[in-house]
This record gives sequence, C-alpha cells and structure tokens, in this order.
Amino acid sequence: QVRLVESGGGLVQPGGSLRLSCAASGIIFRLYTMDWYRQVPGKQRELVASISSGGSQNYADSVKGRFTISRDNAKNTVFLQMNMLKSEDTAVYYCHAGLGPLQYWGQGTQVTVSS
Repeated sequence: QVRLVESGGGLVQPGGSLRLSCAASGIIFRLYTMDWYRQVPGKQRELVASISSGGSQNYADSVKGRFTISRDNAKNTVFLQMNMLKSEDTAVYYCHAGLGPLQYWGQGTQVTVSS
C-alpha cells in the first residue's frame, strides 16, 4: 500500500518560515519525481516545486528564491522549506509522487500565513 504522509503545516506570520515533510512508503522512493502542490478553495491545484530522481529542481515563479525542495532518499522523505512566507501562500499543500503512469497523492497539510 502506497502512503504519502505530509506534516509540518500550521499557522505562521507573514515573513516567517515553515518546513513541510512528506514521508513515503510502499514505493521505490528514489525512482520517483516528487512534487509539492497547493490548492486554495475555488482554484485549481498548482505545482509549487518539483525534484526529480536525479535531484533536479523546478519552482513556480511565485515561490522562486523563497522555497526550497529537497529529498532524502535514505529516509524516503521529501521536504519543502518555505521562507519569507506571504499571505498568498496560504493553501493546503499536497505531496505528489510520479513515475510514468504511477501517480500518488498525500492527504494534504494546511498552511496559513496570517498576522
């Protein structure tokens, strides 16, 4: 059974930082591209950051320079370090694992940026 379990969300003030984690099980983690998406009510889910099996990273323009994605293949975990958070970063953040037709999602973790 494949499981992606996110953690690390919460309430933070503008300008603050959070680190999201996603622990994977049931997949050969090192082979998968791992992504973080986010979604706000009434809007489509959007790709925030992606890291390939080889470690190549891509970011949405809105988070470049503020967010960093990384992975620890020994621990089957992907991270999203979020700095200089803004109110518009408020969303449910989802972990995603992809390898060809194999696509898996986590349950999501809420991030709220508010004073």
